[in-house]
Parts: sequence; C-alpha cells; structure tokens
Amino acid sequence: MSAGLSSLARMANYVLVPGAWLGAWAWDEVAEELRQAGHRVYPVTLSGLAERRDEAAAEVGQAQHVADIVAVVEGDDLRDVVLAGHSYSGIPAGQAAGLIGDRLRRVVYVDSNVPTDGKSFVDGWSDEGRAWVEGQLAESGGFWPPLAAEDYAGQDLTDEAVATIVERSTPHPGRAITEPAKLVRPISELPTTYLKCLMDGAVPSSDVLELLKSDSWELAELPTGHWPMFSQPAALAKVLLQAG
Repeated sequence: MSAGLSSLARMANYVLVPGAWLGAWAWDEVAEELRQAGHRVYPVTLSGLAERRDEAAAEVGQAQHVADIVAVVEGDDLRDVVLAGHSYSGIPAGQAAGLIGDRLRRVVYVDSNVPTDGKSFVDGWSDEGRAWVEGQLAESGGFWPPLAAEDYAGQDLTDEAVATIVERSTPHPGRAITEPAKLVRPISELPTTYLKCLMDGAVPSSDVLELLKSDSWELAELPTGHWPMFSQPAALAKVLLQAG
C-alpha cells in the first residue's frame, strides 16, 4: 500500500462535542492539531448554546442534543467517526454513539459523565446538589448559569483561558440536564476510551470504573484539570489521535 493510501486508511472523522455552557469554539486548538495530523474535524455547537441560543433555548432537552450529534454524522455522511464528548456531553455523545451504528470507530469520554438508561445528568447528584441546581434553574428561567472565574481555580488554566471561557460561555438549557437518557444499546459494548483528568479527581467515578471492566473500554489519563481543551490542547489531541 502506498504512503498516501495508508494515510487515507488511517484517517478519521473527529466529531467533538463540548461540555455545558460551551460551543464548538471550545475545540479550536484541538481541532487544529487534529487537522494538521491529516484528519477531518467537526466541532459541534449543541442546540440552545453559543451561536445556537435563541428565545426557545430553555426548552431544549438532552434528547435534542443527541439528535444534534447524529445530524452532524449522518448529514455529512461520516464514516470512521471518533466521537468525543466532554463533561456533560458524554451523556448525549454516548447515546448518539449507539445510534450511528457502523459509522462509529470509537467513543472518547473526555473527563465526562456517561449515560445510564433512564437517568439524567443530575440524577447521580446528592440531595444537596440537586436542590442547589434546581434552585439555579428556577432563578434563571430554566437555565443552568455558567460558572464564575473563581470556579476554575486549580484546574491548570491560565488567567487568559479562564477569561475567555467566562466571556464566551452561555447559560445551559435546564431540560438538558434533567431529561433522562435513552440508550439503544449498552455503552459497554462500544469501543471506548475514557480520559480521566487527574487534577479533577484521581480516579474515575464508580460507574466508569465498572464500565472499564469491559474488554471494549480503556483508560487514558492526563495530568491536568477538567477543561483539557484549554489547558493542554496538544496533549488532548494526542489522546484523541491514539484513540482513533
């Protein structure tokens, strides 16, 4: 096989889904690294966020976010998809991975939650945490407000990165974090890399540890905080390349 054909055979289509409050812009530096390595990259802005925020944003549910991801894959007729979901977006990305069938090459959860059938993003929270977020949703008209600058302390972020995140974040649709997931197949069956960012906890959550017992799952780690696309974009891109 020629070098050109070999390179083509290895090429992946990276679909990158940002976490709560963020848009496709959050992946800019990572996307550039992946493109320089010869891959196609499709960063996603989920409905109700960033440039897709409108007067109906508060009504956007998590199922719509699943549909957003599937629409990118199917609308662009993508194959060999490496689907990465960060933080909150592990939940819609994990569901979308089961829906796109043989278009999927691998799922990468970037320090993220993982979907459980019939459960929402906040279902695993403590009673105190649930009460806190429900209060925020009530006070903000159905939105989950973005974090403040001080909430990013200790996460390996420069002051410039924190300022950018705070300035560009938009309120997250409340329904998206309270609507339950619906899985079409067990996520344990899908080829998966779980990336743990060690400054946001030394070990994955108990549900992820259980999933890592599957032969289809593997663990990767980075010595950085919860937003590696800003703190260590080149290292994150390397993890994604290795996964693909």
